[in-house]
Amino acid sequence: MINLRDHIGQALDRPITLAVVGAGARGTAYAELAARLPDRARVVAVAEPREAARQEFAVRHALAPERVFRDWKEFAALGRIADAVIVATLDADHLAPAEVFAQQGYDILLEKPVAPTEAQTVAIGAAAARTGAMIAVCHVMRYTPYTRRLREVLPRIGEIVSVEHLEPVGWYHFAHSFVRGNWRREDESAFALLAKACHDIDWLSHVVSRKAEQVSSFGGLRHFRADQRPPGAADRCVECPIERECPYSAVRLYRDGLRNGGTKQYFTRVMTGGTLTEEAVTEALAEGPYGRCVYASDNDAVDHQVVTIEYEGGITAAFTMTAFTPLENRHTKLFGTKGQLTGDGRFIHIYEFLSEETTTIDTSLDGSSAAEGHAGGDAALIESFVSALHEGRPELILSGIQESVDSHRVVFAAERARHTATVQTLSNGEHPQ
Repeated sequence: MINLRDHIGQALDRPITLAVVGAGARGTAYAELAARLPDRARVVAVAEPREAARQEFAVRHALAPERVFRDWKEFAALGRIADAVIVATLDADHLAPAEVFAQQGYDILLEKPVAPTEAQTVAIGAAAARTGAMIAVCHVMRYTPYTRRLREVLPRIGEIVSVEHLEPVGWYHFAHSFVRGNWRREDESAFALLAKACHDIDWLSHVVSRKAEQVSSFGGLRHFRADQRPPGAADRCVECPIERECPYSAVRLYRDGLRNGGTKQYFTRVMTGGTLTEEAVTEALAEGPYGRCVYASDNDAVDHQVVTIEYEGGITAAFTMTAFTPLENRHTKLFGTKGQLTGDGRFIHIYEFLSEETTTIDTSLDGSSAAEGHAGGDAALIESFVSALHEGRPELILSGIQESVDSHRVVFAAERARHTATVQTLSNGEHPQ
Protein backbone atom coordinates (compact mmCIF):
# COMPACT_ATOMS: atom_id res chain seq x y z
CA MET A 1 0.00 0.00 0.00
CA ILE A 2 1.16 3.52 -0.69
CA ASN A 3 0.19 7.06 0.35
CA LEU A 4 0.13 10.25 -1.68
CA ARG A 5 2.87 11.76 0.48
CA ASP A 6 5.22 8.89 -0.42
CA HIS A 7 5.48 9.59 -4.15
CA ILE A 8 5.08 13.34 -4.72
CA GLY A 9 5.79 14.09 -8.36
CA GLN A 10 6.01 10.43 -9.35
CA ALA A 11 3.21 8.46 -10.98
CA LEU A 12 2.47 4.90 -9.88
CA ASP A 13 2.93 2.02 -12.30
CA ARG A 14 -0.40 0.50 -11.23
CA PRO A 15 -3.93 1.68 -10.46
CA ILE A 16 -4.60 2.83 -6.91
CA THR A 17 -6.89 0.56 -4.89
CA LEU A 18 -10.05 1.98 -3.32
CA ALA A 19 -12.38 0.68 -0.62
CA VAL A 20 -15.87 2.12 -0.19
CA VAL A 21 -17.44 2.38 3.27
CA GLY A 22 -21.13 3.14 2.84
CA ALA A 23 -22.69 1.99 -0.42
CA GLY A 24 -25.59 4.41 -0.39
CA ALA A 25 -26.35 6.91 -3.13
CA ARG A 26 -23.13 8.89 -2.74
CA GLY A 27 -20.74 5.99 -2.12
CA THR A 28 -22.17 4.09 -5.07
CA ALA A 29 -21.94 7.14 -7.34
CA TYR A 30 -18.31 7.80 -6.43
CA ALA A 31 -17.43 4.14 -6.98
CA GLU A 32 -19.06 4.20 -10.41
CA LEU A 33 -17.05 7.27 -11.37
CA ALA A 34 -13.82 5.69 -10.13
CA ALA A 35 -14.60 2.55 -12.14
CA ARG A 36 -14.52 4.69 -15.29
CA LEU A 37 -10.80 5.25 -14.67
CA PRO A 38 -9.55 1.64 -14.77
CA ASP A 39 -5.99 2.59 -15.68
CA ARG A 40 -5.75 4.72 -12.51
CA ALA A 41 -8.16 3.23 -9.96
CA ARG A 42 -9.70 -0.08 -8.96
CA VAL A 43 -12.47 -0.62 -6.39
CA VAL A 44 -11.45 -3.62 -4.27
CA ALA A 45 -13.68 -3.66 -1.18
CA VAL A 46 -16.99 -2.48 0.26
CA ALA A 47 -18.51 -2.20 3.74
CA GLU A 48 -22.28 -1.71 3.82
CA PRO A 49 -24.84 -2.88 6.43
CA ARG A 50 -27.75 -3.30 3.99
CA GLU A 51 -27.44 -6.74 2.44
CA ALA A 52 -29.11 -6.01 -0.89
CA ALA A 53 -27.08 -2.86 -1.49
CA ARG A 54 -23.90 -4.62 -0.36
CA GLN A 55 -24.38 -7.56 -2.70
CA GLU A 56 -25.39 -5.40 -5.65
CA PHE A 57 -22.25 -3.30 -5.15
CA ALA A 58 -20.08 -6.42 -4.88
CA VAL A 59 -21.44 -7.85 -8.11
CA ARG A 60 -21.09 -4.55 -9.98
CA HIS A 61 -17.41 -4.26 -9.05
CA ALA A 62 -16.60 -7.99 -9.17
CA LEU A 63 -15.40 -8.03 -5.57
CA ALA A 64 -13.99 -11.15 -3.97
CA PRO A 65 -16.24 -12.46 -1.15
CA GLU A 66 -13.51 -11.84 1.43
CA ARG A 67 -13.55 -8.15 0.46
CA VAL A 68 -17.26 -7.63 1.17
CA PHE A 69 -18.04 -6.47 4.74
CA ARG A 70 -21.17 -5.81 6.77
CA ASP A 71 -19.81 -2.67 8.43
CA TRP A 72 -16.73 -0.49 8.69
CA LYS A 73 -15.52 -2.17 11.89
CA GLU A 74 -15.44 -5.57 10.21
CA PHE A 75 -13.51 -3.99 7.35
CA ALA A 76 -11.07 -2.18 9.67
CA ALA A 77 -10.37 -5.37 11.63
CA LEU A 78 -8.26 -6.65 8.73
CA GLY A 79 -5.95 -3.66 8.87
CA ARG A 80 -5.06 -1.74 5.74
CA ILE A 81 -6.07 -3.56 2.55
CA ALA A 82 -6.25 -0.67 0.05
CA ASP A 83 -4.44 2.55 -0.78
CA ALA A 84 -7.43 4.77 0.00
CA VAL A 85 -10.94 4.59 1.38
CA ILE A 86 -14.09 6.52 0.51
CA VAL A 87 -16.12 7.17 3.67
CA ALA A 88 -19.75 7.75 2.66
CA THR A 89 -21.58 6.58 5.76
CA LEU A 90 -24.40 8.55 7.35
CA ASP A 91 -23.30 11.94 8.69
CA ALA A 92 -23.33 10.87 12.33
CA ASP A 93 -21.01 7.95 11.57
CA HIS A 94 -18.01 9.82 10.13
CA LEU A 95 -15.79 10.42 13.16
CA ALA A 96 -14.96 6.90 14.32
CA PRO A 97 -14.11 5.39 10.91
CA ALA A 98 -12.20 8.50 9.82
CA GLU A 99 -10.03 8.35 12.95
CA VAL A 100 -9.43 4.61 12.65
CA PHE A 101 -8.65 4.71 8.92
CA ALA A 102 -6.30 7.68 9.37
CA GLN A 103 -4.47 5.76 12.09
CA GLN A 104 -4.25 2.70 9.81
CA GLY A 105 -2.56 4.80 7.14
CA TYR A 106 -5.32 5.21 4.57
CA ASP A 107 -5.70 8.31 2.45
CA ILE A 108 -9.38 9.23 2.77
CA LEU A 109 -12.12 10.79 0.66
CA LEU A 110 -14.79 11.87 3.16
CA GLU A 111 -18.35 12.72 2.20
CA LYS A 112 -19.61 16.07 3.41
CA PRO A 113 -20.46 17.23 5.99
CA VAL A 114 -17.25 16.30 7.78
CA ALA A 115 -19.26 15.56 10.96
CA PRO A 116 -22.53 16.68 12.59
CA THR A 117 -20.86 18.65 15.40
CA GLU A 118 -18.06 21.18 15.49
CA ALA A 119 -16.08 19.19 18.05
CA GLN A 120 -16.20 16.06 15.87
CA THR A 121 -15.28 18.07 12.79
CA VAL A 122 -12.23 19.50 14.52
CA ALA A 123 -11.34 16.01 15.80
CA ILE A 124 -11.20 14.65 12.26
CA GLY A 125 -8.94 17.51 11.26
CA ALA A 126 -6.75 16.73 14.25
CA ALA A 127 -6.60 13.05 13.26
CA ALA A 128 -5.27 14.04 9.85
CA ALA A 129 -2.65 16.31 11.40
CA ARG A 130 -1.64 13.67 13.95
CA THR A 131 -1.29 10.76 11.51
CA GLY A 132 -0.28 12.55 8.33
CA ALA A 133 -3.23 11.06 6.48
CA MET A 134 -4.47 12.96 3.46
CA ILE A 135 -8.18 13.58 4.00
CA ALA A 136 -10.11 15.22 1.18
CA VAL A 137 -13.75 16.28 1.64
CA CYS A 138 -16.42 15.91 -1.05
CA HIS A 139 -17.04 19.63 -1.55
CA VAL A 140 -17.86 18.97 -5.18
CA MET A 141 -18.73 22.59 -5.97
CA ARG A 142 -15.03 23.50 -5.81
CA TYR A 143 -14.32 21.09 -8.66
CA THR A 144 -16.95 22.04 -11.25
CA PRO A 145 -15.86 23.52 -14.60
CA TYR A 146 -18.18 26.42 -13.75
CA THR A 147 -16.30 27.23 -10.54
CA ARG A 148 -12.90 26.88 -12.15
CA ARG A 149 -13.90 29.26 -14.95
CA LEU A 150 -15.55 31.72 -12.56
CA ARG A 151 -12.37 32.01 -10.51
CA GLU A 152 -10.35 32.56 -13.67
CA VAL A 153 -12.44 35.55 -14.78
CA LEU A 154 -12.99 37.13 -11.34
CA PRO A 155 -10.17 39.68 -11.81
CA ARG A 156 -12.25 41.33 -14.53
CA ILE A 157 -14.61 42.78 -11.89
CA GLY A 158 -11.78 44.13 -9.73
CA GLU A 159 -11.74 43.53 -6.00
CA ILE A 160 -14.77 41.72 -4.56
CA VAL A 161 -16.80 43.97 -2.27
CA SER A 162 -19.92 41.87 -1.63
CA VAL A 163 -21.70 38.68 -2.69
CA GLU A 164 -25.29 37.42 -2.95
CA HIS A 165 -25.74 33.65 -3.17
CA LEU A 166 -28.93 31.54 -3.31
CA GLU A 167 -29.27 27.80 -2.72
CA PRO A 168 -32.67 26.90 -4.23
CA VAL A 169 -33.18 23.50 -2.64
CA GLY A 170 -36.37 22.79 -4.60
CA TRP A 171 -39.77 22.00 -3.18
CA TYR A 172 -39.85 18.26 -3.89
CA HIS A 173 -36.16 17.75 -3.03
CA PHE A 174 -36.75 19.39 0.33
CA ALA A 175 -39.91 17.35 0.98
CA HIS A 176 -38.03 14.15 0.14
CA SER A 177 -34.82 14.75 2.09
CA PHE A 178 -35.66 17.21 4.88
CA VAL A 179 -39.31 16.44 5.70
CA ARG A 180 -39.68 12.71 5.04
CA GLY A 181 -36.10 11.55 4.62
CA ASN A 182 -32.81 10.98 6.40
CA TRP A 183 -32.15 14.67 7.10
CA ARG A 184 -35.54 15.57 8.55
CA ARG A 185 -34.37 15.60 12.19
CA GLU A 186 -31.32 17.27 13.66
CA ASP A 187 -30.94 14.65 16.39
CA GLU A 188 -30.71 11.87 13.80
CA SER A 189 -28.47 13.52 11.20
CA ALA A 190 -27.40 17.17 11.07
CA PHE A 191 -29.09 20.55 10.96
CA ALA A 192 -30.19 21.60 7.48
CA LEU A 193 -27.58 24.31 6.93
CA LEU A 194 -24.82 21.80 7.57
CA ALA A 195 -26.40 18.92 5.67
CA LYS A 196 -27.43 20.88 2.58
CA ALA A 197 -25.49 24.13 2.49
CA CYS A 198 -22.04 23.46 3.91
CA HIS A 199 -21.29 23.11 0.17
CA ASP A 200 -22.32 26.73 -0.34
CA ILE A 201 -20.56 28.23 2.66
CA ASP A 202 -17.42 26.37 1.64
CA TRP A 203 -17.81 27.56 -1.97
CA LEU A 204 -18.14 31.17 -0.85
CA SER A 205 -14.89 30.84 1.11
CA HIS A 206 -13.24 29.32 -1.97
CA VAL A 207 -14.41 32.15 -4.23
CA VAL A 208 -13.81 35.04 -1.83
CA SER A 209 -10.46 33.56 -0.72
CA ARG A 210 -10.57 35.31 2.66
CA LYS A 211 -11.12 34.11 6.22
CA ALA A 212 -14.58 34.65 7.67
CA GLU A 213 -14.56 36.88 10.75
CA GLN A 214 -18.22 37.46 11.73
CA VAL A 215 -21.46 35.59 11.07
CA SER A 216 -25.17 36.18 11.71
CA SER A 217 -28.22 34.15 10.69
CA PHE A 218 -32.02 33.97 10.77
CA GLY A 219 -34.53 31.34 9.71
CA GLY A 220 -36.73 28.49 10.89
CA LEU A 221 -39.34 25.87 10.05
CA ARG A 222 -42.13 27.95 8.53
CA HIS A 223 -44.34 25.62 6.49
CA PHE A 224 -43.89 21.88 7.05
CA ARG A 225 -45.69 21.81 10.41
CA ALA A 226 -48.91 20.37 11.76
CA ASP A 227 -50.50 23.82 12.07
CA GLN A 228 -50.08 24.32 8.30
CA ARG A 229 -51.90 21.09 7.45
CA PRO A 230 -54.82 21.60 5.02
CA PRO A 231 -58.26 20.62 6.31
CA GLY A 232 -59.06 17.01 5.49
CA ALA A 233 -55.50 15.93 4.79
CA ALA A 234 -54.69 12.33 5.70
CA ASP A 235 -51.51 11.08 7.38
CA ARG A 236 -50.43 9.32 4.17
CA CYS A 237 -50.65 10.60 0.62
CA VAL A 238 -52.11 7.35 -0.75
CA GLU A 239 -55.10 7.78 1.59
CA CYS A 240 -55.49 11.54 1.22
CA PRO A 241 -58.67 12.95 -0.40
CA ILE A 242 -56.84 16.18 -1.35
CA GLU A 243 -53.63 14.55 -2.59
CA ARG A 244 -54.12 15.75 -6.17
CA GLU A 245 -54.30 19.35 -4.99
CA CYS A 246 -51.07 19.16 -2.97
CA PRO A 247 -47.75 20.19 -4.56
CA TYR A 248 -45.91 18.00 -2.04
CA SER A 249 -47.76 14.78 -2.95
CA ALA A 250 -45.52 11.74 -2.47
CA VAL A 251 -47.70 9.81 -4.92
CA ARG A 252 -47.01 12.30 -7.69
CA LEU A 253 -43.30 12.68 -6.94
CA TYR A 254 -42.31 9.03 -6.76
CA ARG A 255 -44.62 7.71 -9.49
CA ASP A 256 -43.39 10.47 -11.80
CA GLY A 257 -39.87 9.32 -11.04
CA LEU A 258 -40.77 5.71 -11.76
CA ARG A 259 -42.57 6.38 -15.03
CA ASN A 260 -40.83 9.41 -16.48
CA GLY A 261 -37.25 9.22 -15.20
CA GLY A 262 -35.32 12.46 -14.83
CA THR A 263 -34.17 13.84 -11.51
CA LYS A 264 -37.25 12.51 -9.72
CA GLN A 265 -36.15 8.95 -10.51
CA TYR A 266 -33.16 9.47 -8.22
CA PHE A 267 -35.52 10.17 -5.31
CA THR A 268 -37.77 7.25 -6.26
CA ARG A 269 -34.79 4.93 -6.21
CA VAL A 270 -33.85 6.19 -2.73
CA MET A 271 -37.37 5.74 -1.32
CA THR A 272 -37.63 2.13 -2.54
CA GLY A 273 -34.09 1.14 -1.65
CA GLY A 274 -33.12 0.93 -5.30
CA THR A 275 -35.99 -1.08 -6.80
CA LEU A 276 -37.76 0.72 -9.64
CA THR A 277 -41.06 -1.18 -9.88
CA GLU A 278 -44.70 -0.21 -9.39
CA GLU A 279 -44.97 -2.74 -6.56
CA ALA A 280 -41.98 -1.33 -4.70
CA VAL A 281 -43.24 2.24 -5.01
CA THR A 282 -46.74 1.27 -3.88
CA GLU A 283 -45.37 -0.57 -0.84
CA ALA A 284 -43.08 2.31 0.13
CA LEU A 285 -45.90 4.84 -0.20
CA ALA A 286 -48.16 2.73 2.01
CA GLU A 287 -45.65 1.73 4.67
CA GLY A 288 -42.41 3.70 4.47
CA PRO A 289 -41.44 7.17 5.72
CA TYR A 290 -41.51 8.65 2.23
CA GLY A 291 -45.26 8.13 1.96
CA ARG A 292 -46.08 10.41 4.88
CA CYS A 293 -47.91 13.70 4.64
CA VAL A 294 -45.40 16.56 4.83
CA TYR A 295 -47.57 18.09 7.58
CA ALA A 296 -47.67 14.86 9.63
CA SER A 297 -44.02 13.89 9.84
CA ASP A 298 -41.61 14.16 12.77
CA ASN A 299 -39.34 16.68 11.03
CA ASP A 300 -37.67 19.72 12.60
CA ALA A 301 -35.26 20.82 9.82
CA VAL A 302 -35.56 24.50 8.95
CA ASP A 303 -37.13 25.20 5.56
CA HIS A 304 -35.54 28.64 5.07
CA GLN A 305 -32.45 30.36 6.41
CA VAL A 306 -30.34 33.40 5.63
CA VAL A 307 -26.69 33.78 6.62
CA THR A 308 -24.58 36.93 6.47
CA ILE A 309 -20.80 36.72 6.62
CA GLU A 310 -18.09 39.34 6.97
CA TYR A 311 -14.68 38.28 5.67
CA GLU A 312 -11.24 39.75 6.20
CA GLY A 313 -11.01 43.17 4.61
CA GLY A 314 -14.70 43.93 5.12
CA ILE A 315 -16.01 41.79 2.23
CA THR A 316 -19.62 40.76 2.91
CA ALA A 317 -21.75 37.87 1.70
CA ALA A 318 -25.48 37.24 2.01
CA PHE A 319 -26.56 33.62 1.58
CA THR A 320 -30.12 32.27 1.37
CA MET A 321 -31.16 28.62 1.57
CA THR A 322 -34.84 27.95 0.91
CA ALA A 323 -37.13 25.02 0.14
CA PHE A 324 -39.59 27.12 -1.81
CA THR A 325 -38.12 27.09 -5.31
CA PRO A 326 -38.00 24.93 -8.40
CA LEU A 327 -35.16 22.40 -8.43
CA GLU A 328 -32.65 24.56 -10.24
CA ASN A 329 -29.07 25.80 -10.19
CA ARG A 330 -27.69 28.07 -7.52
CA HIS A 331 -27.66 31.79 -8.31
CA THR A 332 -24.78 34.11 -7.45
CA LYS A 333 -23.94 37.78 -7.87
CA LEU A 334 -20.48 39.08 -7.09
CA PHE A 335 -20.10 42.84 -6.88
CA GLY A 336 -16.61 44.18 -7.59
CA THR A 337 -14.89 47.53 -7.87
CA LYS A 338 -14.74 47.22 -11.67
CA GLY A 339 -17.88 45.28 -12.48
CA GLN A 340 -20.48 42.66 -11.59
CA LEU A 341 -20.41 38.92 -12.17
CA THR A 342 -23.67 36.94 -12.28
CA GLY A 343 -23.69 33.14 -12.40
CA ASP A 344 -26.18 30.30 -12.28
CA GLY A 345 -24.00 27.20 -12.25
CA ARG A 346 -23.75 27.18 -16.03
CA PHE A 347 -23.69 30.69 -17.46
CA ILE A 348 -21.35 33.42 -16.24
CA HIS A 349 -22.27 37.01 -17.14
CA ILE A 350 -19.59 39.66 -16.62
CA TYR A 351 -20.61 43.32 -16.75
CA GLU A 352 -17.64 45.70 -16.80
CA PHE A 353 -18.12 49.31 -15.75
CA LEU A 354 -15.48 50.75 -18.10
CA SER A 355 -16.89 49.32 -21.31
CA GLU A 356 -20.51 49.05 -20.08
CA GLU A 357 -20.64 45.72 -21.89
CA THR A 358 -21.62 42.23 -20.80
CA THR A 359 -19.70 39.08 -21.68
CA THR A 360 -21.42 35.70 -21.35
CA ILE A 361 -19.55 32.44 -20.84
CA ASP A 362 -21.31 29.07 -21.19
CA THR A 363 -19.70 26.34 -19.07
CA SER A 364 -22.48 23.95 -20.08
CA LEU A 365 -22.59 20.62 -18.36
CA ASP A 366 -25.17 18.59 -16.45
CA GLY A 367 -27.47 19.93 -13.74
CA SER A 368 -26.50 21.05 -10.28
CA SER A 369 -28.29 18.49 -8.09
CA ALA A 370 -26.86 15.24 -6.75
CA ALA A 371 -29.09 13.33 -9.16
CA GLU A 372 -27.46 15.16 -12.05
CA GLY A 373 -23.86 14.94 -10.90
CA HIS A 374 -23.55 18.40 -9.32
CA ALA A 375 -22.76 20.14 -12.64
CA GLY A 376 -19.80 17.89 -13.33
CA GLY A 377 -18.48 18.29 -9.80
CA ASP A 378 -18.85 14.61 -8.84
CA ALA A 379 -16.83 13.42 -11.83
CA ALA A 380 -14.23 16.16 -11.43
CA LEU A 381 -13.86 15.40 -7.70
CA ILE A 382 -13.16 11.71 -8.34
CA GLU A 383 -10.90 12.53 -11.29
CA SER A 384 -8.90 14.91 -9.09
CA PHE A 385 -8.74 12.55 -6.10
CA VAL A 386 -7.72 9.54 -8.18
CA SER A 387 -5.22 11.52 -10.27
CA ALA A 388 -3.68 13.13 -7.19
CA LEU A 389 -3.05 9.72 -5.60
CA HIS A 390 -1.99 8.02 -8.83
CA GLU A 391 0.27 10.77 -10.17
CA GLY A 392 1.62 12.09 -6.87
CA ARG A 393 0.02 15.52 -7.33
CA PRO A 394 -1.42 16.87 -4.06
CA GLU A 395 -2.23 20.22 -5.71
CA LEU A 396 -5.18 18.52 -7.44
CA ILE A 397 -6.94 18.21 -4.06
CA LEU A 398 -8.94 21.44 -3.77
CA SER A 399 -10.85 20.50 -0.62
CA GLY A 400 -8.35 19.38 1.97
CA ILE A 401 -9.46 18.72 5.51
CA GLN A 402 -8.16 21.96 7.03
CA GLU A 403 -9.97 24.14 4.47
CA SER A 404 -13.09 22.11 5.13
CA VAL A 405 -12.78 22.41 8.90
CA ASP A 406 -12.46 26.18 8.52
CA SER A 407 -15.55 26.49 6.31
CA HIS A 408 -17.54 24.12 8.54
CA ARG A 409 -16.75 26.35 11.52
CA VAL A 410 -18.55 29.16 9.67
CA VAL A 411 -21.61 26.91 9.32
CA PHE A 412 -21.61 26.01 13.02
CA ALA A 413 -21.19 29.69 13.93
CA ALA A 414 -24.15 30.59 11.71
CA GLU A 415 -26.35 28.03 13.44
CA ARG A 416 -25.34 29.34 16.85
CA ALA A 417 -26.15 32.84 15.64
CA ARG A 418 -29.62 31.69 14.48
CA HIS A 419 -30.42 30.06 17.80
CA THR A 420 -29.13 32.91 19.95
CA ALA A 421 -29.96 35.95 17.77
CA THR A 422 -26.34 37.07 18.04
CA VAL A 423 -23.42 37.95 15.81
CA GLN A 424 -20.77 35.25 16.14
CA THR A 425 -17.10 36.17 15.94
CA LEU A 426 -14.72 33.59 14.52
CA SER A 427 -11.29 33.51 16.16
CA ASN A 428 -8.85 31.63 13.97
CA GLY A 429 -7.29 28.66 15.69
CA GLU A 430 -9.78 28.55 18.57
CA HIS A 431 -11.84 25.35 18.50
CA PRO A 432 -14.31 23.83 20.95
CA GLN A 433 -13.16 21.06 23.19
